[in-house]
Amino acid sequence: MNDTSLRNWKIISLVLLALLIAAALFLFFREQDAALGPAASINGVEISKEDVYDALLAVDGGQTLSAMIDEELVRQAAEKAGIEATDADVAEQMDALKAQFSSEDEFLSALAMYGMTVEGLEEQMYVEARLKKLLEPQVDVTEEELQAYYDEHAASFEEPEQVKASHILVATKEEAEQLRLELAGGADFAALATEKSLDPGSAESGGDLGFFAKGVMEEPFETATFSLEAGQLSEPVETSNGFHIIQVSEKKAAYQPTFEEKKEVIRTSLANEEMSALMPTWLEEQRASVKIEEYM
Repeated sequence: MNDTSLRNWKIISLVLLALLIAAALFLFFREQDAALGPAASINGVEISKEDVYDALLAVDGGQTLSAMIDEELVRQAAEKAGIEATDADVAEQMDALKAQFSSEDEFLSALAMYGMTVEGLEEQMYVEARLKKLLEPQVDVTEEELQAYYDEHAASFEEPEQVKASHILVATKEEAEQLRLELAGGADFAALATEKSLDPGSAESGGDLGFFAKGVMEEPFETATFSLEAGQLSEPVETSNGFHIIQVSEKKAAYQPTFEEKKEVIRTSLANEEMSALMPTWLEEQRASVKIEEYM
């Protein structure tokens, strides 16, 4: 299930943390650089580093300060309500966020885009966990809503046919044919892949590509792979990367999960969607109920 609402909820943490990191770095470098000379010189006319930082503050400072105020509002409200975020809460939040990305690399790339680390994100997750606990009592997802969502989005839950395959990539058809002879004679596939394969991404794991569905690999590779039975070796298959010998180890037929199997996933999704909608109003109410003084 590709749940946009859950990703939207999680991305709040990324944006907020990016703002907080930017604020901290801004203050640090402003203090460090202010006395270290100009930022630029044009025909002898200098632009000081202090002027640069002041200009940046004028553009981004208000948004950053607002985010920091929101974080403190959450902390104070949670403390007043006797709510605390645990390590288990943070681990659950991290797992849910990672699940919205197709791979660990995609997840880490998203963090890098916002200038964040996994450790920094985990710290911010404590804020989000408190906020969720504050808003959860206002959320009510009924059985009727769950069933209606499943019925409307049943197709998105379908798990397509998948295969688990390994391959060895070489430069020429002759090499591929020789490899196939060795494999047919009893050579170890993983050992040959590690030694011979030109695909560095899979060679380290003995050629293993894991499970994948149709629409992921190049057409000749996909056609050959999905036509094999578990345990079979392909003939040499040519793609734009070279020639492959493919071995399928497992196949999964297409499957339609039942409502009961997906009910809790849907509940989490709809609850997160409701909390995302509640959050702006909740923050406005918190701001209206406390004394806030801004000096910049």
